[in-house]
Amino acid sequence: MLSMMHNYRNLVLFLLLLFPLLAKAQQLPQFSHYGFNGQFISPGYAGIKGQTELNVLYRYQWLGYDGTFDAGGSPRTALFTVSAPISALKSGIGLVVMKDEIGAVDVFYTQLAYSYHLSVGGGILGVGLQGGLTNMSKGGYRPNDAGDVRVPNNSSDRKFDLGAGLWYQHDNWYAGAGITNLLGATYEFENESRNGNYGTVTGEKHLMVTGGYEIELSDVIAVTPTVLLKQDINAGVTSFEAGGRATFNDKFWGGAGYRFGEAITGMLGVYLLKDNALSFGYAFDYTAVGTNAKSATSHEVMLGYRLPKPRNNTKPPIRTPRYFF
Repeated sequence: MLSMMHNYRNLVLFLLLLFPLLAKAQQLPQFSHYGFNGQFISPGYAGIKGQTELNVLYRYQWLGYDGTFDAGGSPRTALFTVSAPISALKSGIGLVVMKDEIGAVDVFYTQLAYSYHLSVGGGILGVGLQGGLTNMSKGGYRPNDAGDVRVPNNSSDRKFDLGAGLWYQHDNWYAGAGITNLLGATYEFENESRNGNYGTVTGEKHLMVTGGYEIELSDVIAVTPTVLLKQDINAGVTSFEAGGRATFNDKFWGGAGYRFGEAITGMLGVYLLKDNALSFGYAFDYTAVGTNAKSATSHEVMLGYRLPKPRNNTKPPIRTPRYFF
């Protein structure tokens, strides 16, 4: 019990130390399965679990919502991540590929991450860096002022940017943080007349901080409270969500949470195959705030696969008695 309380205090302290950075915040895509998706949150997560993990996620937000006049409607996001250890180098690599559609904006990006692992306080600390290429497309818009050369129209631009992060993994708790768009790349978009004038969008620096703690209530039930804070450092908009899930017989899970100022979330999932290698989850969001401008529900599905941990096949040296003296 004392060890559990000590670990819990460590998690809370880590989050409190980072909380002053969250005084401002715009949001990255929402994912209710954030507790299963460390690679998206921080490059420090890469390889931290000691086995290769693949994760596919699809989110359909505000199901049935359609724009009144323009192209738009329900935001839709597809995400693919990979986390793999490099044991010989005490490190790991990670990959994130995402396609995000929000109204007339279509974003596709891919990020490659590297994390170096350090043994700290009975756990592993991953210090990560990532580089990524983002392609942003802007569709048609209706300008407030006819002929406004700053309004983009069916144009796209791509830029390279950097990110960094930390991830600490203990036996029964974790804490992580990641920041994207460190270079603040500026994207330029042509207008309808194609007259050489451009509208611009600057990539915002997004900060994400997360933590979770697993509590074994019995031989068959474990409960994991989780939190996630997201922030656009430039725009001053913060998103905070908290919740938890209960795992039964190490096979089935169910959970609930609240995204403050937005939605109530719930999830169900199951582990399949030997050593729970395959996982499937479904999440449901019910809009609690701003119902006049959003549809009532959002839906999310997740599929994950974990490869077996690599075995240590190195044989110990055999010495003959003649060399013992």
